[in-house]
Amino acid sequence: MKSTIHSTAVLLVMFVLGCGQVPPGKGEGEVGSTAAGNTRFRVETFAGGLEVPWSIAFAPDRRVFLTERPGRVRVIENGKLRAEPLATLGDVVSEGENGLMGLALHPQFQSNHLLYVAYTYGEGNRVRVVRFRETKTALADRNVIIEDIPAATIHAGCRLRFGPDGKLYITTGDAARREQAQRLDSLGGKILRLNDDGTIPTDNPFVNQQRARGEIWSYGHRNPQGLDWQPRTNLMFDTEHGPSGFDGPGGGDEINIVEKGKNYGWPVIHHQQTKEGMESPLLEYTPSVAPASGMFYRGSAFAEFRGNFFFGCLRGRALVRVVLDGRKVVSQERLIDQSFGRIREVAEGPDGAIYFSTSNRDGRGRPAADDDRIIRLVPVK
Repeated sequence: MKSTIHSTAVLLVMFVLGCGQVPPGKGEGEVGSTAAGNTRFRVETFAGGLEVPWSIAFAPDRRVFLTERPGRVRVIENGKLRAEPLATLGDVVSEGENGLMGLALHPQFQSNHLLYVAYTYGEGNRVRVVRFRETKTALADRNVIIEDIPAATIHAGCRLRFGPDGKLYITTGDAARREQAQRLDSLGGKILRLNDDGTIPTDNPFVNQQRARGEIWSYGHRNPQGLDWQPRTNLMFDTEHGPSGFDGPGGGDEINIVEKGKNYGWPVIHHQQTKEGMESPLLEYTPSVAPASGMFYRGSAFAEFRGNFFFGCLRGRALVRVVLDGRKVVSQERLIDQSFGRIREVAEGPDGAIYFSTSNRDGRGRPAADDDRIIRLVPVK
């Protein structure tokens, strides 16, 4: 289904339609197009036989690094998945929705080979971010950047991204303890901002506030797991899982424009609710689509997509494209809908192709024989 929308009401209807159960894998090799037909693409499997790939990062030498939730860091080189992991992290606790999740390469990775990962540890009720030096065959020089971030078997956040300012941003979930999101003395339900060595930037918004954690950039988040910056404006956008029914009304997934020191409302407000001093979402999705990632397209292979925002949907089983004009939503559509099951990560490759991962082996999907996979959209002339 392809559709263009201009209002939240129509947007909600769009995500109710076309949600039949199609076996994952249908559509492999097929050619699709945007709703307007201006851009055509072919669907290709890039790598298969994976287990819940969570993050994808492209190195300057075109190697692909990825995390698998049970605790493995994998490498795809010259288009082929290495048989053995680059590393298996022994202190990862993988249960429920959690395990080894976030991955980011240092902006100067080409010279320093520094790689960052985020994962649950202990009894699975804490998150730590660790920096390693990649040696082509292993991960060395382990250095804990931050730890003791609240977690649970759900709502751990764990997306890692370096911003245009060179700082490391970390999303954290409320760890199923919703009141933490509003507390400035807790790291739960926040977006954090750190220097690349784990120290706290002096211009963070709460550095000099008593009983507040200096690492916090924004708060009032439930479980943000997509993060990227809009080209030209450098506005930060996030995607966030809504209440889904067990801790509030169902749905309420969000896309937010995230700004320094602001409060994004959870659990005081959610869905389209408003309250003075709190930020309502740019877009909200009911019923839930479970947005698990976020990426602005900057490449040249798909000229029409430049500056568009993409995210993968787990429950919604879709790859969604959002067309923006600065802070204004122009339109959106599902480029991939129901064909590959649960879609998690989305990333732009150095070839300009759009890569996304399936999450059908996470206990909630119906795996195809070669799941989980990394799949890509390549242009068709």
